[in-house]
Amino acid sequence: MGKTKEYSNGEVTVVWKPELCIHSANCVKNLPEVFKPKDKPWIQPNNAGSEDLMAAIKKCPSGALSYYLNSNGSPKDETPSEETTRVEVVNGGPLLVHGAIEITYDDGTKEHKKRSTAFCRCGKSGNKPMCDGSHNS
Repeated sequence: MGKTKEYSNGEVTVVWKPELCIHSANCVKNLPEVFKPKDKPWIQPNNAGSEDLMAAIKKCPSGALSYYLNSNGSPKDETPSEETTRVEVVNGGPLLVHGAIEITYDDGTKEHKKRSTAFCRCGKSGNKPMCDGSHNS
């Protein structure tokens, strides 16, 4: 499902799934020396320490950004756990589902999410059922 890009500082690898991004700009606000939308590549993980990098990524509301420690290897697709799932209605924005979920698409394909997922509430998204930030325009 969609493309994924990875950027590493040698210790931590940042994983970016552009189709999930809702353009909240939390990454840019929290770590502007790493997340530079006007530059190529726009993610420059060598510009901050690994702890700061991981902390900023954890604030991504859509789950478009994630990371893994290189010493642990690339993560495998995981099935949802029995942890509590929380749903948050964002004023003027998406429906955020925090926690492990399984999404079944209309073609029958399934996708597992283990962090946050932003679902479109306005109907304007070009990436339904996911929010793509279209509500901002």
